[in-house]
Amino acid sequence: MAERVGLRERKKQRTRAAIADAAIAMFLESGFDEVSCADVAARAEVSKPTLFKYFPAKEDLVLHRIADHEGEAAAVARERAASEDPLAALRRHHLAALAARDPITGLNDTPEVRGLHQLIESTPALSARMLGFAERRAEALADALVEAGAPAGIATRIAAHQVVTAQRVLAEENVRQLSSGRSPDELYPEAVAAAECAFDMLRTGLDGICGDLRAESAGRLPPK
Repeated sequence: MAERVGLRERKKQRTRAAIADAAIAMFLESGFDEVSCADVAARAEVSKPTLFKYFPAKEDLVLHRIADHEGEAAAVARERAASEDPLAALRRHHLAALAARDPITGLNDTPEVRGLHQLIESTPALSARMLGFAERRAEALADALVEAGAPAGIATRIAAHQVVTAQRVLAEENVRQLSSGRSPDELYPEAVAAAECAFDMLRTGLDGICGDLRAESAGRLPPK
């Protein structure tokens, strides 16, 4: 029975992958808005009901790979060693992802990954869904931080959103740099330095930056 269930699950995974691969290839060829779900189903040789069973919305055909990372930060915070605090675990995990050229970090220039970044950026429906992904990822991380002992409330939610936003900005900068013609290997040391800086800022808070801004503003304001 276990073997039968295993075979059934592998068949589902193959079907899901075939649908997603067909969709992404078609979207990259013709554009997201120009390809219908019926077109994708025909290319993948499945029915429309089968397609929607695996991907409830058209946007999911593109974003499912990103959505797979939705609970990743929360999982890192939960599964860390007892001697490691959540932020240190998130830093370690992010640096490992950079070293592995994980597409979620933006430090990957394979044609499909670059095409997906361009597709998402140029398609409002996909960009809007990305905001929802970031929101859910941050809220999941906030829950994990509370489980780790952080106080429940706005401060922990803000901290979680700061982490997720920092990682998003780091990824966007990596994508921007690669789009200018740089290679992942060339950019890697700078990407690591930027990530270290970001996590240092998350660790120490915004006191330094806010202090600089206050001093700059004071210099512009007339004395009372």
